[in-house]
Amino acid sequence: MEKYIGIVVKKNNKRAQNKADELKSFLEGKNIQVIFAHDFEKFFLYDFFCIIILGGDGTFLSAARLIGNKDIPLMGIKFGEVGFLAETIEDDLFKAVDLLLKGKFSIEERMCLNVTVVREKKHITSVNVLNDVVINKSALSRLAYIAVYIDSKYLTTFKGDGLIVGTPTGSTAYSLAAGGPIIHPCVQGIVLTPICPFTLTNRPLIIPESLEIEIRLEQDPSNIMLTFDGQEGIDINSRDKIIIKKSFHSVKMISFLEQNYFKILKTRLMWSGGKGF
Repeated sequence: MEKYIGIVVKKNNKRAQNKADELKSFLEGKNIQVIFAHDFEKFFLYDFFCIIILGGDGTFLSAARLIGNKDIPLMGIKFGEVGFLAETIEDDLFKAVDLLLKGKFSIEERMCLNVTVVREKKHITSVNVLNDVVINKSALSRLAYIAVYIDSKYLTTFKGDGLIVGTPTGSTAYSLAAGGPIIHPCVQGIVLTPICPFTLTNRPLIIPESLEIEIRLEQDPSNIMLTFDGQEGIDINSRDKIIIKKSFHSVKMISFLEQNYFKILKTRLMWSGGKGF
């Protein structure tokens, strides 16, 4: 039975593209069919063993959005700057692929969030995100007033530049830059991180993944955008309700024994100390 592997490459990155061509030749030498994501019409005609992503976290998120709800494991090769989703570094690509083909890997399931926007009782959009959904204002807008309800009960109104609602995977992305906590992927929670809050008592909050979040804008906002994994966005206003909850879909990530989460965390954040993982 033929085995198919998909490849997604970071756009406008010659080094990643050259490495992808090498990888294609390597895999075809082992009788594995390789399909590139740019051949989109053909891309989902095959039953993929996995998809290998050569790029940074942005490329990985694009690949996760590309496969949608399809049950295809993703393997990230880091070609970007600081990143957490692409586990394997470029120099270890062929070593990792060899382990992959020998079945010496594990699958980590990463929680996603489903984000639905309802405007005057009409569903405007429904999107799954692996990292986060962000509400933020333009540089010249006034403060954003973001009312948050948890399981239909009013929590508070965050006042500031915006609000990030993220998964544990997304806790090392924009949320971390905004002062949010790092959450291990096995901790099934959702983090709410205010962006530059006007009130110092507005702090990041972690809630159980079983709860539903509803967000509304107050005080006639203007120039407020809702973005999904930093990949796409829509303008929102006070007529909208944003409903966020754990998605039924999860993203499956290929991992290798020597690349455990804490080792990657220490490396990416350049934490000091020679001991440990």
